[in-house]
Amino acid sequence: MLEFLLSTDAIFALLTLTFLEVVLGIDNIIFISIVANKLPEHQRNRATNIGLVLAMVQRIIFLFFVSLLVGLKKPFANIELDWFYSDISWQSLILFVGGLFLIYKSTSEIYLKVEKPDSEEASLKEKVFDSMQKAIFQILIIDIIFSLDSILTAVGMTNGISPNPNHGLVIMIIAIVISMIIMIWFANPIRKFIANHPSMQVLGLAFLILIGFMLIAEAAHLSNTLVFGNSIGVIPKGYLYFAISFSLFVEFLNFKIRKKTK
Repeated sequence: MLEFLLSTDAIFALLTLTFLEVVLGIDNIIFISIVANKLPEHQRNRATNIGLVLAMVQRIIFLFFVSLLVGLKKPFANIELDWFYSDISWQSLILFVGGLFLIYKSTSEIYLKVEKPDSEEASLKEKVFDSMQKAIFQILIIDIIFSLDSILTAVGMTNGISPNPNHGLVIMIIAIVISMIIMIWFANPIRKFIANHPSMQVLGLAFLILIGFMLIAEAAHLSNTLVFGNSIGVIPKGYLYFAISFSLFVEFLNFKIRKKTK
């Protein structure tokens, strides 16, 4: 296990997942801040910390459930047409639906941030909480919504990274724990940083679109899908890591240029 965690693939996957978990958690932090602000001031920090810790536990539980379904590789149905063939398993079905969900969620989030940046925050601000229990319950409900893309991203990034499925699960759990610790300790600075640099969040959502296409291609490959007699190959994860690293480097240069310009 230790030898695998120190391998290049595992380190790249862990760093990439941790970064995406933090970026994807920005909306969660913003909404948690809005919910916490509805409480008396002396309860706000406590509600934020408790909400994030419970959200971490909730995501790990979901992670075990999704990973169990992804591990079911035996086909339970097949589709055979003149121009299309596919063996459908729970693994390929979860990856395919997850890829579609990531693409839909990412494009809709980008649209909301560009066209209606205050719509979600405004709808949540209408809800007032008179107890910490109600606020924490609302935080957990919000996290269920935001944890779906996070968990599917983690599964897509680590699926097939090692012959032992437990290795990928360990990387996903470590990434979730590290990202939650970062968000607990630096919730307000992270929120302010993203508010000042919204391009980082859009960049993270764009990465999700890439990961969504990668999941769909991997699902088609695992289900032996043939389209007009042509098979579909897997997109190497190294290409994805390079695209993310290169995009972050370009965004870092943009930060420096904008800072010097100001």
